[in-house]
Amino acid sequence: MFTRSQTSKKLCFSFHRHKSHFSTYIVGEKPVLVRDFIHSALYDPKHGYFSQRSRSVGVLERSIKFNQLEGRKAYMKHLDEIYKRSDTSWFTPVELFKPWYAHGIAEAIMRTANLSVPLQIYEIGGGSGTCAKGILDYIMLNAPARIYNAMTYTSVEISPSLAEMQKETVGGVHSHLSKFRVECRDAADRSGWGDAKQQPCWVIMLEVLDNLPHDLVYSENQVFPWKEVWVEKQPDKESLSELYMPLEDPLIKCCNEIVELDKNQSVSIARSIWSKVFPKPRRCWLPTGCLKLLEVLHEALPRMSLIASDFSYLPDVSIPGERAPLVSTKKDGCSLDYNSYLDAKGDADIFFPTDFWLLERMDHYCSGWMKPHGDNSTKQGKKRRTLVLDTSAFMEEFGLPTKTRTKDGYNPLLDDFKNTKFYLSVPTHNIK
Repeated sequence: MFTRSQTSKKLCFSFHRHKSHFSTYIVGEKPVLVRDFIHSALYDPKHGYFSQRSRSVGVLERSIKFNQLEGRKAYMKHLDEIYKRSDTSWFTPVELFKPWYAHGIAEAIMRTANLSVPLQIYEIGGGSGTCAKGILDYIMLNAPARIYNAMTYTSVEISPSLAEMQKETVGGVHSHLSKFRVECRDAADRSGWGDAKQQPCWVIMLEVLDNLPHDLVYSENQVFPWKEVWVEKQPDKESLSELYMPLEDPLIKCCNEIVELDKNQSVSIARSIWSKVFPKPRRCWLPTGCLKLLEVLHEALPRMSLIASDFSYLPDVSIPGERAPLVSTKKDGCSLDYNSYLDAKGDADIFFPTDFWLLERMDHYCSGWMKPHGDNSTKQGKKRRTLVLDTSAFMEEFGLPTKTRTKDGYNPLLDDFKNTKFYLSVPTHNIK
């Protein structure tokens, strides 16, 4: 079973949607890069998907008692009932498996953190606040009192409505309030972080990478150079189209360079021969939003440790291109997938699969270890220790899988989330 998109297709429920013609606001008289189009479609303060819908990420009234369910059939029926009662688009894993999912993350932090200094945690895109509350609960109950009393937990949230929801969720335990704060801002904006902080800290990003803006590059065949894609209004002012320009944007060029780092000459020769026999256009989605965020985090928090979890694969994607997104909305209470990202008008979620191989390389690049082409400077040792784990492997190591197991042994956390992974990255002694 694949999560998120497949589940939402099966479950239909009542959802009242406000009509939006936002695409005409996203693109003015001048063309915009694809990443700017996506950012506005998702995060515009007035018309963006996450700004319009405070319930774009749902909150369960109570935790699911997995041990009381007979098996998979009973679990799916229970999940169906939850969606029918809810006005949300989907439930995140940390919500479906609360508090156990957050407890697993907290245990991973406790095992590897330097507890001789105050524990500092930043969460980016904290959703409903369920992860923050679960981690604070776990540390309060399982760590020495001095750890809990001295710790700080900062949520960096771009959505004002979700920021308020997080305060309400965490505030359910009064002692958490003195340790928790929400900063309503864009985590990718360097100015919001202030001066670089040299203290060790943890950064958590759960299902954040999939909603970060991406850029799109296009080539007429396998050997022609890439062109960056812009979005422009058609003369009728009602529809949008793509415009292909020479590769000039610094962020796109940098991201593309990281993608191309490990490609050797023999691959290029083979591609040249193949393009003459079977020429075809290429489209590639680049996680420029992730690259920008990592650059900011490495500069602002040079001694951070990172835990990120996201989708490594999305089924039934009809939009063309490598690492292409799924664009999904709700119509008449059911999920509807679009065939073009240009159809996103502020009423649709746009989410991408995460290429964890590329994520690791961008992390090394932003740390200053991985060098671009033509840089012959001396390469020091790696500045990051990194690890990619399937969700099941992560939870078996750090979590309590027995808590999400049904009577017949079926475990949705371990058995269903096959298309999700965890990425762990910690600093080595080679950082400055």
